[in-house]
Amino acid sequence: MHFISGLPRSGSTLLAALLRQNPRCEAGMSGPLAGLFGALLGEMSARNEFSVFIDDAKRQRILHGLFDNFYADCDAEVIFDTNRAWCAWMPAIVQLFPAAKVIACVRDLPWVIDSIERIIQRNVFSPSSIFNYTAGGTVYTRANGVAAQNGMVGAPFDALKQACYGAQRDRLLLVQYETLTTDPAKTMHAIYAFLGEPPFEHDFDHIDYDVTEFDDRAGTPGLHTVGGTVKAQPRDTLLPPDLFHRFVHDAFWRDPRNIPDGLRVV
Repeated sequence: MHFISGLPRSGSTLLAALLRQNPRCEAGMSGPLAGLFGALLGEMSARNEFSVFIDDAKRQRILHGLFDNFYADCDAEVIFDTNRAWCAWMPAIVQLFPAAKVIACVRDLPWVIDSIERIIQRNVFSPSSIFNYTAGGTVYTRANGVAAQNGMVGAPFDALKQACYGAQRDRLLLVQYETLTTDPAKTMHAIYAFLGEPPFEHDFDHIDYDVTEFDDRAGTPGLHTVGGTVKAQPRDTLLPPDLFHRFVHDAFWRDPRNIPDGLRVV
């Protein structure tokens, strides 16, 4: 059991689509397990009057069983569960799955914000679940919303920093979107080496992963669309200069002085 986490709009769906090419692997877009995990922990806490009958050993068995049952019909030898919340659960992951590793997809924050804004402006007649299906607003209100501490970008960013500087950072590999899209072969080789898995020859020109129905229901067509070929696509930003530069220095993983011992970045 391994995990894919990190920042939104940073290549996690593309990475999952590539891993799915390997017959040994099962991977996909963000799923429900992290939410169920948190809900179960809450229900087994002291706020439940019957929690006196639940000790940590029972909690651990119940939470492990959540994964066992969710993937009971999966024949893959290596399973990757994807959710941006997993970086916040690193201590629990290590206890539940001592051999598990976490791959965190990262990207320069201005381009994460830009990518979200691009989807919103492309689907002007379809209010998005990202903003609770609320129409209107400006690029500034939307950027402030997703970058907030509990926002779509802000919360995973804080969880990422916690994981990077935490005691379990030796279980973590940061995969930069820029590296994945410009040199996918190097990136996948690094991932397999990190996991201790045998290398696999991927087809970077024919990527197939379609979750159109999910994206349409969320009011964000194209949110998880993966292009047929892995390649970098340079473009101008939609963000005003002052907004773009607000986030330009947040990529702490690019500064060797900010990378703690034991943390790997590709």
